[in-house]
Amino acid sequence: MDGKTFMMEDDSEYEGSAGAIKFNNNRLSYIGQDVRKIPPVLSKLYGSRVQSLDLSYNCLTSLQELSNFPHLNELVLDNNQLTDSITFPRNENLRTLSLNKNNITDLDVLMRKLENNLPNLRYLSLLGNKACPNQLSSPDKDDEDYQRYRYYVLYCLPNLQFLDSRAVTTEERTEACQRGKFMKVVRPSSENESNRREEIEKENRNKYTPLPAARRHADDHRGMFGKCRFRYAGKHSEGNRFILNDDL
Repeated sequence: MDGKTFMMEDDSEYEGSAGAIKFNNNRLSYIGQDVRKIPPVLSKLYGSRVQSLDLSYNCLTSLQELSNFPHLNELVLDNNQLTDSITFPRNENLRTLSLNKNNITDLDVLMRKLENNLPNLRYLSLLGNKACPNQLSSPDKDDEDYQRYRYYVLYCLPNLQFLDSRAVTTEERTEACQRGKFMKVVRPSSENESNRREEIEKENRNKYTPLPAARRHADDHRGMFGKCRFRYAGKHSEGNRFILNDDL
């Protein structure tokens, strides 16, 4: 079972190194195997016994197998490729969730999923995602941006005791309760921004007309008067034929 692919007892195929699976004291780790989804073999062998699952440093884009780990209270998914489309099966036992360095951009969407499906979270970490506005994800963000993010997350998940790298303070919890709902940040996607620019350009093109903007009535004889000056510097003017040298 040291190769990259081997067969399980139920004839299902498993890709990866057998030595990558480490299970001890109800803790299962499967790290650095570049898989895009959780191998079914993990849930088949250990799912009912696992309380802590570490799947860091893979290429996960789906969490479909998580429903087969009903007793999870800790889930570590750092350094994967999870996006806003991820779904979490309902789990009232999960207390710790780490999603550092993934591709999560929409904080509001993530909060709704966590509120609905993981109601008893106590520890959450989102560092390294665009949804978490700090220096790790966006160099143009500052401490004030990050603090507003904390207030909003704590407003959505009031039971959190630890967010990212800091414990939640009493002052933060009070501020989040009072003003957290106003800290929501709407981040338009680059595709939406591009489409909006195209719409604006199209509207501007349609608005252009060489005619006056105001309508003119039949009895409105307004015109524009001015002086026009023409100067000819050549020698082939028709009028030059009638001018004699004595007239110059």
